[in-house]
Amino acid sequence: MLYSEKVMDHFTNPRNVGKMDDADGIGEVGNAKCGDIMKIFLKIENDIITDVKFSTFGCGSAIASSSMATEMIKGKPLSQALELTNKAVVEALDGLPAHKLHCSVLAEEAVKAAVKDYYDKNGIEYDPEQFAQKHDCEHCGE
Repeated sequence: MLYSEKVMDHFTNPRNVGKMDDADGIGEVGNAKCGDIMKIFLKIENDIITDVKFSTFGCGSAIASSSMATEMIKGKPLSQALELTNKAVVEALDGLPAHKLHCSVLAEEAVKAAVKDYYDKNGIEYDPEQFAQKHDCEHCGE
């Protein structure tokens, strides 16, 4: 399968790339074994994500997934960011090849990890089940 125009656009012109020194929450997921490492930085004011940046080491699908995920949560309340699914990221990108779907799972998990980091830093209670990891590198075939 060829990549959709949206995947190519987000890969060649990624949105919200960079680091954030004063981030309120940082989520890093992935592992060097499967080759994709994603880091998401959140700036949060009054429970709203006012700014988001990402730094991804990985393939084009990983970069496109990170870029799209940041676009989808920017300006949104944390509760909505936590509802972001890898399926929604894939749909927003007009699809990903089956062997690249794990990239969208990483994007979802990076967002959740950043929100969890914010909650932990600020002593905000949450349901640990909400942050259970789904990604298992042994199954990503990379």
